[in-house]
Amino acid sequence: MVSPRLSLLLDGAVPARVVIYRPRSDADLSALKGAEVQIVQGFKPDVGAFKAQGYEVVTEAQGQFDLAIVAVPRAKAEARALIADAVLRADQVIVDGQKTDGIDSLWKDIKKRVETQVVSKAHGKAIRFSGGDFSDWANPGPLHLIDGFTTRLGVFSVDRIDKASEALAEALPAKLPARIADLGAGWGYLSRAILAREGVKELHLVEAEAAAIASAKDNIADDRAQFHWEDATKFKPPHLLDAVIMNPPFHTSRAADPALGQAFIAAAAGMLTPQGQLWLVANRQLPYEATLASLFGTVDEIAVTGGFKLLHAAKPLRRAATKL
Repeated sequence: MVSPRLSLLLDGAVPARVVIYRPRSDADLSALKGAEVQIVQGFKPDVGAFKAQGYEVVTEAQGQFDLAIVAVPRAKAEARALIADAVLRADQVIVDGQKTDGIDSLWKDIKKRVETQVVSKAHGKAIRFSGGDFSDWANPGPLHLIDGFTTRLGVFSVDRIDKASEALAEALPAKLPARIADLGAGWGYLSRAILAREGVKELHLVEAEAAAIASAKDNIADDRAQFHWEDATKFKPPHLLDAVIMNPPFHTSRAADPALGQAFIAAAAGMLTPQGQLWLVANRQLPYEATLASLFGTVDEIAVTGGFKLLHAAKPLRRAATKL
């Protein structure tokens, strides 16, 4: 996050040119009023929110700056990579995050290399420093940690196949409908399994994280695949689809947020033909059945395995349909 701790470190001295790495759309940027600000963000909903506010938004930092601010992401390797890039691009660096995001561990690592100024407030820290050698933290680029797949820092399940997606891939029928979307496609594991089934003529991979869709393009070499860097809950396919297959996310922070998965389900219902089908996997405790029942004519639990439930729904109700 970017918190009010920032104003305490700046103490009214606003730099002319600032880059902010991975802030969320609710970040408090009031302390930077008057500065020229570049936002580095690959998550499409946040990209759209910042652009709507008039900010320059890029997926990778461009240029040099007076100040770089790193809003600490969950993954430590990604946080380190952002800090390494920030040090190369700015005279001063501020790293801001909550205890739950690992800011204390990062501070311990940073202060071994440089002198730091720290503000602790609201269950987190903002750390200010200048210079230092962080080259060993630099982003390594495409990763090959999973046999047969490429991933990148910042993607979900960067070093392993997600168990829920694996369960859904195994449960899919041998033959699938012709026109399909994979909502929240990630780096393409489930999409590759879909394309291996008979009957598939067209697959839309829809993913909100830029690093994940870049990895999916590396992993899927198939003319039937179309890649969309989009918020799945707002995606509009070029025509109604025969099926949607998905392992929807259910976290917007560290707390589970069933509403996100429910929004995926509603979006899926709106992009299907009257005879369209939905296959999805979810943690067993997530309350998706009522949402499915309100949007589809039939809903079935096809399997329960390893803490996950596999659900199939068909025949979206007329009120769920969206004109395309």
